[in-house]
Amino acid sequence: MDASQQLILLILGCTIALFLWGRWRHDVVALAALMACVVTGLTPAADAFVGFGHPAVITVAAVLILSKGLQTTGAVEALAQRVLPKRGGLLSLAALTLLGAFLSAFMNNVGAMALLMPLALQLSAREGLPPGRVLMPLAFGTILGGMTTLIGTPPNLIVAGFRARQDMGGFGMFDFTPVGLSVALGGVLFVVFASRWLVPKRAPPDAGSFDTGTYLTEVRIDADSKADGKTLAEVEELLEDNDAQIVGMVRNDFRVTAPQPSRRLHAGDILVIEAEPEGLGASLTRLGLKLEEAVAPSSSDKADDDTAGQDEELSTAQNSSTDDANTAQPVAAAPTEQDSDAAKAEEKEKEKESKPSLSDEITVQELAVQPSASILGRSASDIQLRTRFGINLLAISRQGHRSIRRLRWTEIQAGDVLLMQGTPEAMSGFASEYGCIPLAPRSILIPDRRKALYAVSIMLGAIALAAFGILPAAVAFMAGVLGYMLTRVIPLRRIYEAVDWPIIVLLAALMPLAAAMADTGAADLLAQTLLQHFAQGNAIIALTLMLVVTMTLSDFMNNAATAAVMCPIALSVASQLGVNPDSFLMAVAIGASCAFLTPIGHQNNTLILGPGGFRFGDYWRLGLPLEILVVLLSIPMLLWAWPL
Repeated sequence: MDASQQLILLILGCTIALFLWGRWRHDVVALAALMACVVTGLTPAADAFVGFGHPAVITVAAVLILSKGLQTTGAVEALAQRVLPKRGGLLSLAALTLLGAFLSAFMNNVGAMALLMPLALQLSAREGLPPGRVLMPLAFGTILGGMTTLIGTPPNLIVAGFRARQDMGGFGMFDFTPVGLSVALGGVLFVVFASRWLVPKRAPPDAGSFDTGTYLTEVRIDADSKADGKTLAEVEELLEDNDAQIVGMVRNDFRVTAPQPSRRLHAGDILVIEAEPEGLGASLTRLGLKLEEAVAPSSSDKADDDTAGQDEELSTAQNSSTDDANTAQPVAAAPTEQDSDAAKAEEKEKEKESKPSLSDEITVQELAVQPSASILGRSASDIQLRTRFGINLLAISRQGHRSIRRLRWTEIQAGDVLLMQGTPEAMSGFASEYGCIPLAPRSILIPDRRKALYAVSIMLGAIALAAFGILPAAVAFMAGVLGYMLTRVIPLRRIYEAVDWPIIVLLAALMPLAAAMADTGAADLLAQTLLQHFAQGNAIIALTLMLVVTMTLSDFMNNAATAAVMCPIALSVASQLGVNPDSFLMAVAIGASCAFLTPIGHQNNTLILGPGGFRFGDYWRLGLPLEILVVLLSIPMLLWAWPL
């Protein structure tokens, strides 16, 4: 062993030790390892940052952005509503886990997990199950699904990039599918059926996030809405799964107080819905509804604003008498014939000026009303919220109160939480002028059908370009990012916020480290030791050891880092045995993607730690049998799909 090999192995050992210690973030450790390689002369200074331009790193960044678009537009939410059954505990769990695995094959698996977690918690509450018994199978299913395609998980991209750098050509989009799909299906079935006995029953701690209570919002029924033609009772039954209910309606500018459940709904009706913040987007997606205040006001709406304050309070069924149940009352006066053309033109011009331009970023923000706020006792119509600020009031949360007027005429009270839509500058100006406090950002999904269609079309187009070899994967998915920018699927200001930069730095910094291992011969030395002392020249035993060692490392350190460290060793082992290197590279990809023993092995495991009420030692009970099953399924499939 020469000096360069000793140095790279020392750096590698320290890097792995720091990864396992967890005192510093993974990207910090990777940068330190890169700097050590440069300072010691193992990596030329000119090549120190070539990893940032590596196709695998570019592809990971692009896929993160594309995944974010699928999340924020409501595309995944719409798919979930159509696919998941509404009844049946085991069937619902299986469908949810399979959906998570499917989504993870084409988008970031952490994003898929974050999107489906609310549905998992709803399922556990509906079926009376501990949250952990739904969350852990879902987390493991999303991890398993990522190994089925090139873009499903960073280790696959690392392995493909390493193969390409050895002048062997990169792996294609679905080269991982034969082995990955078999393992994923077997694993998903196992976790669904075994979770009942192997996942401990834990009570989650109290949620630490702020609670604003339910929101009251107005939604309009369009001609293509699922609610068109249904009765109120039928619509309320569909909303129950999302913890939402109807508390009133408006038809033809007439308020219907406590409408009968048998009343049939039609296009143009406005429903007043009470919903939890997290269930608001799901309720809209489920029935194809649109927020009434998120669209430009009609001419009658403008007239309504002029007569703000003339409406009676909208009472709920609990507070209404039987005599009032079928009465309808006008909510606004119609526009008068004396309105001059000049006045109408002036109104249109004001609306045009207040409307944000395409270059503006439209966001959704929660604002709390202070006791000393100057907006107290005034409504959105009173202060001309749309005209002056270009802001839409989407919903109001008022603790202990369900009785409100039409949303735009509701007088704001101290303690109200306003859900508003507009540019950050406009909402900041409004909050400053009227004494409101922006709350901490949280995910409140407001679906956008047009942008969701753009997001899905662009993602499918990028996948097709990469799958058929028309463009390299990095180019195809970066072209998809450009499509997002042009169609405003994600606001330009937030496009790069979707990138998990620590992961990008980690991948880019470890590329030169892996190259140094190969260049110094350290990888060959480790491979020779492995073969002589453990595999004893048997290729199948060596393949199994490669899978198990990679899987074990991935349980305690980042999966992308594990793949980067193990790839040169895998190639050296295959070279010394004189067998197909693809078998060993695929074993690294499978092993690096399977981290089921600890909450730190994968971000999805960490995500469920709190909501599931888990302890560190709870994961191995389901994770260890699952990893054994992965080995039993992977080795025969590897030998069949990638013969030695």
